Amino acid sequence: MSLRNFLRQMETKKQVLHVKHELSTRFEISYFLKSFDNEGPILVFDSVKDYEGKVVANVCGTRTRLCFALNTDENGLYGRLEDAWRASKKTKIVADGGVKQVVERDINLSKIPVLTHFEKDAAPYITSAVVHARSADGNIENVSVHRLQVLDRKHLAIRLVPRHLFKLWNMAKDAGRDLDVAISIGVHPAVLLAASSPVAFGVNEFDVGNVLLNNDLRLIKCEHVNACAPVDAELVLEGRISASKEVVEGPFVDITGTYDVQRKQPVVEVVGVMHREDYVYEALLPSGAEHRLLMGLPHEVLIWESVSKVVPRVHAVNLSVGGSGWLHAVISIEKQLDGDAKNALLAAFAAHPSLKHAVVVDSDINVHDSVDVEWAIATRFQASEDLLVIQNARGSTLDSSANQETGLTSKVGIDATRPLSKPKEKFERAKIHVDKRVEGFVRKLRGV
Repeated sequence: MSLRNFLRQMETKKQVLHVKHELSTRFEISYFLKSFDNEGPILVFDSVKDYEGKVVANVCGTRTRLCFALNTDENGLYGRLEDAWRASKKTKIVADGGVKQVVERDINLSKIPVLTHFEKDAAPYITSAVVHARSADGNIENVSVHRLQVLDRKHLAIRLVPRHLFKLWNMAKDAGRDLDVAISIGVHPAVLLAASSPVAFGVNEFDVGNVLLNNDLRLIKCEHVNACAPVDAELVLEGRISASKEVVEGPFVDITGTYDVQRKQPVVEVVGVMHREDYVYEALLPSGAEHRLLMGLPHEVLIWESVSKVVPRVHAVNLSVGGSGWLHAVISIEKQLDGDAKNALLAAFAAHPSLKHAVVVDSDINVHDSVDVEWAIATRFQASEDLLVIQNARGSTLDSSANQETGLTSKVGIDATRPLSKPKEKFERAKIHVDKRVEGFVRKLRGV
């Protein structure tokens, strides 16, 4: 299963917009991406200044497209991901495939149309790369998404958050060796979502993606490093993360739309490049809809799982756009007793430690509609009874107001559910009942 197959499917659904104007990789393409953010189409840039190939972006920019990629609907999305996390299936390795159509002898990263996104960015950044690595004994494999700063023709700086790839890198360093990696660009959305999943150390995210793709994912061994890549990837960089060389990485915009702090990060030496003859370079706008969904959606699942253990039913979870898909959650529940909502808030904060503000609402509130959520707060919330404040808790350093060294922050939970001790009628919204003929007439006039 490939990115280009998915793009063909989206073309038939009129989900793709082709941009014919010649645009530069420096700011101009990212300006278009920013302008079409939030429920926008997939954008294909057919004419890229100084480059022959095309650039595609916003592939994973809507929940609807992600559901289509996983062959499910929004009601089944969380369960689909949960099943793949719990029962991953070993991915087959094949001898040859599309990504090996061209094996470059002269490595030159400047030949790739990597975008410079924002005005203060330190350099062009690869932002949709799926990175595979394994331990020296081959027993532990990891696949994850990382930003990569282009340093020169053959070198990148990789941002390693202290998680699984960071751990594998430290294991390699302790053994006195560099860490081999395969950096795959232009993969099926299911592979990107699998690589973004918060599974346990030792679970190979390619095997998660294989379940999401109904056992149709295939891998290929790299030519120069001990790592694998999807055989249908558009472009693969074979590299080694240095055990000793580090550089100051950034400035770079992260998910909140603000600049992340600069810090020393390891250098990747690119030792091989392979790609399709007519490869399409996949870009991802930092802080855009794709970034928020790929990073936030798996954590919505964690919140849903955790809250489901303390209330009768969780109807929906939304890591909201206004909270950058990371810091704010809205959770709709069905409660049996007053106090259930506060338990739900505590469960949400435990499931997603970066969460800063959370609102719990009743099932009649649309968690994706900020006006609906604000109405619930306006009519069902009393600060003296329904406000939860947790001081000096671990938060996220992506929050500019948090302690940038420790991430310590104050967290706020809002119980905006209807108090069961008061008459239900007092909290119901007035309705107008008409027959289906009138409903249809109105929908037609509104173009719905």
